[in-house]
Amino acid sequence: MKKVKNILNWALFIVSTFIVCTILGLILWDIFSRGFSSLSWNFISGFPSDGMTKGGILPAIIGTLFLTLITTLFAVPFGVACAVYLNEYAKPSLLTNIIRASIRNLAGIPSIIYGLFGLALFVQSLHLGTSVLSAGLTLGLLSLPYIITTSEEALKRIPNSMREATLALGATQFETIKDVVLPKALPGILTGVILTMSRAAGETAPILFTGVAFYINGLTTSFNQEFMALPYHLYMLSTQHQAIEQVRPLAYGTASVLILLVFGLNMIAFYIRFKHREQD
Repeated sequence: MKKVKNILNWALFIVSTFIVCTILGLILWDIFSRGFSSLSWNFISGFPSDGMTKGGILPAIIGTLFLTLITTLFAVPFGVACAVYLNEYAKPSLLTNIIRASIRNLAGIPSIIYGLFGLALFVQSLHLGTSVLSAGLTLGLLSLPYIITTSEEALKRIPNSMREATLALGATQFETIKDVVLPKALPGILTGVILTMSRAAGETAPILFTGVAFYINGLTTSFNQEFMALPYHLYMLSTQHQAIEQVRPLAYGTASVLILLVFGLNMIAFYIRFKHREQD
């Protein structure tokens, strides 16, 4: 009976994996087959023209990269520092349990709520206006729970024996964390950060109220400007454009570029994980 159960479980996993991969493959095939005709150097490096019915998506690409950069600069230092405090300094108590539970609950809040909070805090209360800075800070808040959780998990994988050995040699706790724990946990932290940033790059709701625009004549070059972004550009072409059928190939092309961007970030994360396993 045990062998039969093992075979049935194995078959169930294989069938489930095949179904998921098949559905994903069909979706990707549909997007890339329809968007391949629009993909070209002019499409990637050009500006929109003729009422967004022609031209390229360079401003949306630059805006997305600019937005991701601001999100990274804001979320990563605070997220990693919080993870270090929770794992290395905070003692087990009711307060730390509440903090961890709150962080996990924040990770499950719909992204549109972060958009409304960013509108109230950064745009209105702090008077940053609708800008790439407000949108980046809003996405940073959205990314913080994920970065804290993944960084703390990476720190937990470091054996306590390494900390104890370093402390026994006379190093302080701060020196132990800086010179031993963080370098050893860095691949896991970077993997979580890159995966979180790739998710943030595809978000639309948090930037909807904080600074994204359908069209801008030029590139975003400062923090206080509005910007174009690939996910919002795709949303507008797919649902709000006055000539949806005419711009549908451009929408599929934009979706293809966004998928390739996110896929590239994920490949960087997988490469970091692979190199870390080789070193171990």
